[in-house]
Amino acid sequence: MGERTSHPPGTFSWVDLSTSDLEGATAFYEGLLGWDHVDSPIGDGAVYRMFQLRGKSVAAASEQREEERSHGIPPHWNNYVTVVSADDTAARVNQLGGNLMMDPFDVFDAGRMAVFTDPTGAVLCIWEPRAHIGAELINDPGCLTWNELSTTDVDRAKSFYAQLFGWTYDDVGTAEMPYATIRNGDRMNGGIRPLGDQEKQMGVPPNWMPYFTSAELDRSAAQVAELGGTVMVGPMSILQGSRIAVARDPQGAVFALFEGETED
Repeated sequence: MGERTSHPPGTFSWVDLSTSDLEGATAFYEGLLGWDHVDSPIGDGAVYRMFQLRGKSVAAASEQREEERSHGIPPHWNNYVTVVSADDTAARVNQLGGNLMMDPFDVFDAGRMAVFTDPTGAVLCIWEPRAHIGAELINDPGCLTWNELSTTDVDRAKSFYAQLFGWTYDDVGTAEMPYATIRNGDRMNGGIRPLGDQEKQMGVPPNWMPYFTSAELDRSAAQVAELGGTVMVGPMSILQGSRIAVARDPQGAVFALFEGETED
């Protein structure tokens, strides 16, 4: 079981959903991944909805901010990396060629965070944990297991994150399908790939995407459609006998499902 009481710095540790329909998104993900939830008030009648499996926090969701909607930003998943100090890490973002979008701020007593874009434009959050470590359960079915960057400049992104978080990389793809796995210390921590030509033609920007584990990918893919979502890619086989599918929820947020062996 992938239970966690802490996450080493540099580890993807949390994801939350910014959605246009909190109740609709909740019904979709709880039906698909088996989650239940508890709500925490965050002011002005809004809630931060914490999704759980077996009583452990695995992800969260909230209504999209009006500022995002007014700028035409679609519903999306936010990806978080644990750091020792949000302030120290944020201070290095601009020095390394990124762009700090939200200065570090306290999230009640849960932790401290900041939001930035890397030099290729992909958005990422950093998380300095206090009362909330992030996901208390990972890799098990229904849990976060991977985070993947699709970017217009793989080499520039790799250099930026290596300097910011200390990540290293293993090139495991092919000339036709380049792919680099991310290592944080001795553990696999995600992947980086170039945006495909079709994605570029569709105007898809550089982005980070979360993967959730599925025990039966074909059944999960069928459930996506049954619950009002759309399977965009797959199910398809990838390296070492694993399989994936990329999907869009009914509100438009994109995520992926993974079937295969995971680290504990």
